[in-house]
Amino acid sequence: MPYFDSDRGRLHYRRRPLDEPAARLVLLPGTGQHSGHYHRFAAALRPAGIELWALDTSGQGLSEGDPAAPGTLDELAADARGLLDLARADSTSAPVLMGHSLGAATALTVAAEKPGDLAGLVVCGTPRRCAEIGVDPEPAVLAVHGVDDRRAPIDVIRLWTARHGSVDLREYADAGHDLLHEPVQQRVTADIAEWVLAAVR
Repeated sequence: MPYFDSDRGRLHYRRRPLDEPAARLVLLPGTGQHSGHYHRFAAALRPAGIELWALDTSGQGLSEGDPAAPGTLDELAADARGLLDLARADSTSAPVLMGHSLGAATALTVAAEKPGDLAGLVVCGTPRRCAEIGVDPEPAVLAVHGVDDRRAPIDVIRLWTARHGSVDLREYADAGHDLLHEPVQQRVTADIAEWVLAAVR
């Protein structure tokens, strides 16, 4: 199984390899989730030629660490950069970074540091605090969000995305916080795949 070393221990990731992929999508899961939860998402991306790399956050899945203390945003961002480095080393093109919930906050932190290293950014279930602290997203961003998300109310995200012309907000009715594991997941995946392919072009 693939691992890499971080300052906080060995971190596990899953790569669903494709021959000559059109794009690479690096996924940072939310709290309490790990790379094994995204097999259906990976399978749905395959027909579009998108190869998924997914991290087990410190303390989750097969990664070392404390499950109750995933780390600070700076620590999580450093872990994410470790996986991005591996994805970049395997390709001449920049990957697209995606994060869900805590992973979205981490992805925004990474993108703010070196936006030129990414072909694009996808955020799902973006936490309220990201909007409230005025994170300025770069490069181009796709934000997917459930209208009925109680953990991260969409009104704040609407205001945040309206302030940034680089953000494309897609809303999903009758959907909550975990879009990739809800009845709308096929539509969400199709929207993500279409956007990712356009971003890497």
